[in-house]
Amino acid sequence: MITKFKTINNLAVFQDFDWNSTIRDKGNNIVLFKPINIIYGRNYSGKTTLSRIVRALETGNLSEKYENPQFEVSITDVADSTPNNLTGHGKKIRVFNDDFVKANLRFIVNPDESIAPFAIIGGNATIESEIKELKSKLGKNENIEEEIEATGFYLELKNVSATARNAQLALEKASKSLNDQLSYKATNNPNGIKYKSDKYGDQNYNINKLKKDIETVVKASFQPLTDDEVAQKLNLLRERTNRDVPEISKPNLELSTLNLKAKELVTKSISSSNKIDQLLKDAILNRWVKEGRQLHKEKLEQCSFCGNDISQERWKELDSHFDEESEKLEKEIDSLITKTEHSIQNIDSELQINKNVFYSKFHSDLDTLIINRQQTINYIKNELKIVKEKLQERKDDLLNPKIYNDITDYSKQLEDCWTMFETLRTEANEYSNSIGTEKVEAKRLLRLREVSDFKTNIHYDNTIADIQSLKETFHSETQNKQAVEEKIKQQIAQIEDKERLIQDEEKGALKVNEYLNNFFGHDFLSLKALEETDDFGGKKIKFEIVRNGIKAHHLSEGESSLIAFCYFMAKLEDVETKGSKPIIWIDDPISSLDSNHIFFVYSLINAEIISKQEFEQIFISTHSLDFLKYLKRLPSALNKNQCSYFLISRANEISKINIMPRYLKDYVTEFNFLFHQIYRCSIVDAEDENQHNLYYNFGNNTRKFLEAFLYYKYPNTNSDIEKLTKFFGNNRQASTMTDRINNEFSHLEGLFERSMTPIDIPEMKKTAKFILDKIKEKDEEQYDALLLSVGIEMENAV
Repeated sequence: MITKFKTINNLAVFQDFDWNSTIRDKGNNIVLFKPINIIYGRNYSGKTTLSRIVRALETGNLSEKYENPQFEVSITDVADSTPNNLTGHGKKIRVFNDDFVKANLRFIVNPDESIAPFAIIGGNATIESEIKELKSKLGKNENIEEEIEATGFYLELKNVSATARNAQLALEKASKSLNDQLSYKATNNPNGIKYKSDKYGDQNYNINKLKKDIETVVKASFQPLTDDEVAQKLNLLRERTNRDVPEISKPNLELSTLNLKAKELVTKSISSSNKIDQLLKDAILNRWVKEGRQLHKEKLEQCSFCGNDISQERWKELDSHFDEESEKLEKEIDSLITKTEHSIQNIDSELQINKNVFYSKFHSDLDTLIINRQQTINYIKNELKIVKEKLQERKDDLLNPKIYNDITDYSKQLEDCWTMFETLRTEANEYSNSIGTEKVEAKRLLRLREVSDFKTNIHYDNTIADIQSLKETFHSETQNKQAVEEKIKQQIAQIEDKERLIQDEEKGALKVNEYLNNFFGHDFLSLKALEETDDFGGKKIKFEIVRNGIKAHHLSEGESSLIAFCYFMAKLEDVETKGSKPIIWIDDPISSLDSNHIFFVYSLINAEIISKQEFEQIFISTHSLDFLKYLKRLPSALNKNQCSYFLISRANEISKINIMPRYLKDYVTEFNFLFHQIYRCSIVDAEDENQHNLYYNFGNNTRKFLEAFLYYKYPNTNSDIEKLTKFFGNNRQASTMTDRINNEFSHLEGLFERSMTPIDIPEMKKTAKFILDKIKEKDEEQYDALLLSVGIEMENAV
C-alpha cells in the first residue's frame, strides 16, 4: 500500500514538497494514506501530476519532458520508489488519467486511430470447471508473509525439495570432512607437506597436488619405499645444495640519449634582439639582475640597491631581455640536471653481484667481474658529472651558447659485465642440477610414501565409496524434484491454455457497453470489437466507437469522458488485472459531465470497486464539489481508519498537499466553500505573497457565491444589477464595484489588456468586507451559521 509521497521536487507545480513536515494532524502526528483516499483540488492545482507519478510506478516510464524530476513514494514493506527505481515495488497498479486515455483511446485524440483492445475471462462453464480442477491439483505455493501453506503439487514440490536438500547436505558434509583432512595434510602449518619442503620438495604444495599424488599411490603398479630405503633417501638429502642463482636485470642507462639532449641545450643559441648588451657580456651580472627583477617585479617601485625609481621603460627592457625563450631553456636545463643527478645516484644499484650465492669454484671469476663492473661504474659516473658541469655552466651564462664535447659511452662495457655474469650464473645453476636431480627424485619418493601412509590411516577407499553413494542419492532426489517442477510447469501451461480459450476480446467491448447502458443509459453509443488480419495472416482485434451502429465521429467532451472511464472500469476486469486487487488511482473522472452523469460515475465506482472490495488501495481525485459530495457517501468514507481526505492547493506557481479542512470534509455544498474563500480574502494580509491566489480567484468565487446567495434571497428579481442594488441598499458605490468585479475581474474575454495589468488587491479586499458586513446586517443568524460551517467561531471572526 502506498503510504505517502515522501518528497516531490522539480516536478511541474511541486517544488521542495516534504510530506513529513506538511501532512500533520492537530496533534502534530504524520497522516498517511489509507485504503480509500479522496483528494480535492481546483483545476491546475496538481492532481494530474500526482497521478502521473503513480502511473510511472505502473508503466515504468515518466515523461521525458520533466527536467530532472525527483520524488520518493513510500510503499509498505518495500524500498521507496524513485525515478531510478519505478517498478521495484512489485505492486499491481492501475491509473486513470489523461495519459491513460491518450495511450489506450487514441481515437478520442485522433479520429483516424482506434482503441486498444483487451480480453476478459468468461463464457464457458465447462472450461471454467476444468480450470478450477487444474488449479485445485496445482494447489497454492507457500507464502510465509501471507501465512499461506503449500498444497497440491506445490506441497509435493516442498517435500521432494526438502528430501533433495537433506541429500545435498549429507553429501556436502561427507565431502567437506574428507576435504578438510586433505587440506590439513597438504597445507597445515607446520605439519602439512607444504611446510616440509626440505624433506618432500615443492614449497607450493596444495590440496590439488595431494589429490594427484593419491591418484598415483592407489594404482596397483605403485610400490612405496621401504623403511631402509627411506633412511637412504634422507641421508642423500643432507648433502648441501645451493639454490639457483637468480637473474639480474640487464642495465639500460640510455647515456647516448642523455648526451644528445645535453649537447642540444648547452650549444643552443638564443636570439640577441632586444637584449641588454652589458648583461650579455657579463654572466654574473646577468644572473644578479635576473634575481633582482624577480624580487622587485610587481612588488617595489624603487630599486632596493640604489633607491632610484624603476621606470616602465626599464621594466620593458628587462622583460624583453629575460624573455620566454630563455626561461624555457633554463627550465629544460634544470630538468636535465635533475635527471643526471638521479642517474649518478642510482648507477651503483646496477648489476649488484653477490658471490656468496655461487659455489666457491666460481669465486675467482666473480672477483674479476666485480672489479671490472666497479671500474665501469666509476667511468660512467665521471662522464655524468661532466654532463652536469656543462649544463650548470650554460645555466650560469644562459644567454651565451657553449662548446660541448661528447662524453664517452661506457654502457657497452657494463652490458659486457652483465653478459659475463649470465654465463657464470648459468654454469652455476647447471652445476646444481647435476647433484640436485637425485635429491629431487628422493623427495618425490619420500612424499609418495607419506601420502600412501596417509591414505591408509584415513581409510580413504571406504570414504570415497561412501561419498559416491551419497552422490547417487542426491542425483536421484534432484531428478525427483525436477520432475515435480516440470509437472507444475506443465500444469500451469494447461491452465493458461484453458484460460486462453475463454479469453474473449469482444467481451471487453461488451463490458464497456454494459457500463454505458446500465449506469448511464447510453444504448445509442457503444464500443464494437472489429476483427482484422495482421501482416502475418493472424487474427487482430481492434475496438471502435459506434453511434446507432455507425462509426461515431465528433464526440462531445462529455461522451469522450464517459467512454474513457467506462473503458478503464472494464479494463479492471482484463486477464492481467482481475483478481489481483490492484492499487487504483482515478484522476478527475467527471470532466465535462452534468450532475446526473456525475452521480452515475460515483455509482459505478461504488458498485464495481468499493462494494466488491476489488482493490488493495484506491485514490480518487476531483475538482468538483458535487462529485466530492457523492464520494463522502462511499462505504467506509466516514471511517477514519479506512478513509483519508486531502486537499491540493496552489499558491502562484507552487502546489502542496494538505489535510482537507473540516468544513470541506464535513459539509457537502460548494456554497460553504465559496463563502470561506470570500471570508479569507477579507482578512488576509495584502502583503502576504503566499495568499495572492485568493485574489486571482476572487472574481469567480464572488460571482458564483452571489449568484446562488441572491437568487434564493431575491427569487422575484430579474436582473443581477437589481439584485445587487437591493442587497447593498443605498450604497450604490459598493454594488457598482461588486458588479465590476463579477463582470470584469472574473472574465478576460474582450478585456485582454486587463490580463496585462496588476490586480487591484485593496479594491477586492474592501469588496469582500462589504459583502460580509451586508450579510451580517441583513441576517446575523445566517452569517453566524456560515462562519460556523467553515470552522470559524463567532468570537474569532474579524
